[in-house]
Amino acid sequence: MMINKEKGISLINGLNADALVLFDEANMHYMCGFSPSEGVVFITKDGAAYHIVDSRYIETAEENAKNTGLTALEPEKSFFEELAALAKKHGVESVVYESDTISLLRFNKLKESLGDIGYIELGDRLMRIRNRKEPDEIVFMKQANGIAESAFLELLNHVKAGKTEKELAAYFDYLMAKNGSWGLSFDTILLTGAHTSMPHGVPSDKVIKEGDFVLFDFGATYKGYHSDMTRTVAVGSATDEMRSRYNLVLEAQLAGIKALEAGVKCKDVYKAARDVLERENMAEYFRHGLGHGVGLEIHEGFNSSPKSEDTYEVGNVTSIEPGIYLPDKFGIRIEDVLYLSPRGRENLSTITKELIIL
Repeated sequence: MMINKEKGISLINGLNADALVLFDEANMHYMCGFSPSEGVVFITKDGAAYHIVDSRYIETAEENAKNTGLTALEPEKSFFEELAALAKKHGVESVVYESDTISLLRFNKLKESLGDIGYIELGDRLMRIRNRKEPDEIVFMKQANGIAESAFLELLNHVKAGKTEKELAAYFDYLMAKNGSWGLSFDTILLTGAHTSMPHGVPSDKVIKEGDFVLFDFGATYKGYHSDMTRTVAVGSATDEMRSRYNLVLEAQLAGIKALEAGVKCKDVYKAARDVLERENMAEYFRHGLGHGVGLEIHEGFNSSPKSEDTYEVGNVTSIEPGIYLPDKFGIRIEDVLYLSPRGRENLSTITKELIIL
């Protein structure tokens, strides 16, 4: 189990502050090992670390505290009064706060409770730390991915003409839960026919027909960590156009994967995939970024997009997911999740990417 409070202490010292306060669910999870919907993590430069939660979560917090080094506290009054007491106890004169995610209401309450001290913006510093995954985080992500993949392979036995997007999406969610998912990474996207041209369409009562593409974008979670995968399959048969366009997207995806290395600019990885589509005049139908970081949140860390100024680093986990979307016709997306390990690039996704015809 990671002891991430040490990273918090290092962050505090790097900013010459006295303490760090975290309200964001994913940031809290990173320090305390689970995701309460409400709570506070408070860490001081001298190594004191607290997880303040109400009665709903105190037992879980105490259990996780055995591994994380945090002290679980149930406040007698409010979270903010408990924070004020701890700040006074540890002589805190400056605090680092989540400037990118905190609400104005919560920030005003924080200032009201801690008073006239220094408030230092966290910015994206903790995100960049979280973006460099530790080996045990990868274990959890592989577990989440394995759950999702097993459910997908089981689901394929039920994908046939006459089924609706909604009924298959609901059954898919059930299969992931049955296989051990702690929850969905995001609302499952399951689309058929012309609906597949909507990158993030919502499952409807549309019925699968022979000769349709069916697009699945799905993810499971394990111990808070997410998986993400997209596969596009054909039902019954596929036209020559469907096959050629599918193979083009696959070629683009493989080019993006090949370009993905530590030290490479995110926008250059995007370009590697887009150039393949450009060659066949299909790039205009690729209407989103090539990939996003994945971890405790389904979107975290760097994006592989033409506007990105970031550079991939060892420890990063990112999706690579090119697609083309032909309005009123069909869409195709193929997505894997990749890990830049100290030994090189590793694909966490294992399901075949050859066109499956059911």
